[in-house]
Parts: sequence; structure tokens; C-alpha cells
Amino acid sequence: MISEAQVLQTAASIAAIQEEDGGVPWPEGHVDAWNHVECLMAMSVAGLTAQSRHGYGWLAGHQRADGSWPAKLVGGTATEANGESNHAAYIAVGVWHELLVTGDEAFAASMWPVVKKALDYVVGLQTARGEIVWERDASGRAADYALLTGCSSIHQGLRSGVRLADRLADPQPHWELAADRLAHVLAAHPEAFADKSRYSMDWYYPVLGGAVRGAQAFELLAREWSRFVVPGLGIRCVSDQPWVTGAETCELVLALDALGDRERATRLFADVQHLRHDDGSYWTGWQFANDRHFPHERSGYTAAAVVLAADALCGYTEGAALFRDAGAPSVPAIEPHLCGCTPARA
Repeated sequence: MISEAQVLQTAASIAAIQEEDGGVPWPEGHVDAWNHVECLMAMSVAGLTAQSRHGYGWLAGHQRADGSWPAKLVGGTATEANGESNHAAYIAVGVWHELLVTGDEAFAASMWPVVKKALDYVVGLQTARGEIVWERDASGRAADYALLTGCSSIHQGLRSGVRLADRLADPQPHWELAADRLAHVLAAHPEAFADKSRYSMDWYYPVLGGAVRGAQAFELLAREWSRFVVPGLGIRCVSDQPWVTGAETCELVLALDALGDRERATRLFADVQHLRHDDGSYWTGWQFANDRHFPHERSGYTAAAVVLAADALCGYTEGAALFRDAGAPSVPAIEPHLCGCTPARA
């Protein structure tokens, strides 16, 4: 386990790369809304409220009329103009987290129009079966397939949006219905999603995003544990490469913590500390066949995942249970006329 002082140092390493306009970039230099929000959440855990709020201002300033954000921006200019559904959904997670951590309802209310437009954009991409396709392209045309990892994150965004809506006395029941339908597809219909099974995120994200919990979640994690987990180092980003990554490992920590599996969560969190740099930042990954960092970069999103995992394990803030509470209060049965699903594969 790392100390509270080390957690604060890691959050400060994120603040150090924040751009003047509030964006938090990838090492390559672009900003996307999802990873940007994750970095804001980590800074909020550390009490870097001014920096976090500056980042939310960036989101408000770059949201488009349809509620989306460009997939990539460099220097405030879109370099990829498509709008990804999981990017738009994650602002609800961020604003809900900010409210939990700070208790600042006035700030949440100021961001509410941004969240509302974003989640309405997201549910506008839901299919009759219940999955949510991954993007609209620059011309406004919806994609013809969905991604399991993205939809799992969207599920958490919708649940966070419902909680935020209720807190601000502006209920949005269509988001709750969309989340229920999406959770059902994530739990029961793998055929609804493009095959990205070589990526570890497609393995644990249904648990992380709250769609799969209980016995089914433990069975899901057990199924691929030996394929992705490298004892003493963390978890692979992809199953067929000797490469562990800090962000994915810490997200699995959060998923295990959400299930109450503190022993494995703590062990994995300790394992990944070999990626820590002296300045508190984290290397993105480690190529263990060649014994070198790969890629040769330290990323803000990796540092952010570390901070969020540390908060979940140590309870530094009132947002520590964010991922534990990502599921529905009780998983509802989906009526056949609302499902729209084809039978699940055996």
C-alpha cells in the first residue's frame, strides 16, 4: 500500500501536466473526454479542487450542441471529430463523484445541463436490443456495432446520472430504463458486442461498471484470471503480449473491491507499484519479456487509476465507494417486450 502523502504526490503529477485551458492530455498530446474526467476525479480525491473545476470548465466549453465531445482534441481543436458514446457518458460519473467528494451541490447544479445533454446523446445511440453503439461519426451517422468495455462504462455513467438527477430533483426515468436494458445485455448477451476479447478490459469491465455483480461476477473473473493476471506484476493489457499496464491493473483492483474481494484487490495494488516513478507519476506499462517500460511514457490516466484505487481501498474521501455503488440498487428483471434480445448463445 502507498501512503496518503504518496497519493497526493501522484495527483500532483496529474496537475503538473494539465494544460492552460484545463485539458489533461495523453502523453501523445491529445485530450479525450473520458480520460480527462478520470484525471479530474483523481485530483478531486487529493483536494486539488481548483484544478479539477478548471477541467470541468474545459468539458463545458468543448461540449457540442448534440451533447458529445470530439474523440480527440489538440490545443482545443478537434483532430478526430467523431463523438464516442462512452466519452459522453463518463461526465456523469465525474460530476457525481465531485458531488460525493466535495458536497458542493451548487457546482453539480451548474454542470447539470452539460450532463443532461451528454446522457441524452448516449441514450439516443441505444439499439432495440439494448446495447449502445460506440459512436456517431463526423457526419452524424451512428456506428453499426457496440463495444463491451464502452457499454460497461456507459452503464456506470447512466447509473451515476440517475443518482445525480434524483439528488437535483430532476428525475430522468428514461436513463434508468436505458441502464436496466443495457445491464441485461451486458450480463446475458455477449453476442451483442464486437469481439475484443484479447483485451483485458473486455474481461473485467462488466464488473467495474456495475452491470455484473454477485456470483456471476466472481465466475466471470475466475474464467480469465490466469489468462490476464501476471503474479507480482499486474495484469496484461492484451492476452497475447508480455505487457502489463498500470491503469488496467488498478481498474481490476476497483472491480475486486466492488465485490468485497479486498485480499486480491490489495495484493494486485501492491504488485503494480513497480511502475511508480520517484516524482509520483506512473509508467504506463512494463514489457516483462524485454524488461523495459513500454511504452516509454508516464501517463496521467495511469496515475489517476492509481489514485482512485487507493481511495477505494483506504477510504480517503466520501467518493471511495463510487465503483462499489455503480450497480443498480437491485437488478430488475427485464420484461420480454422491453428486452428486444435474440436468445443468448450457449
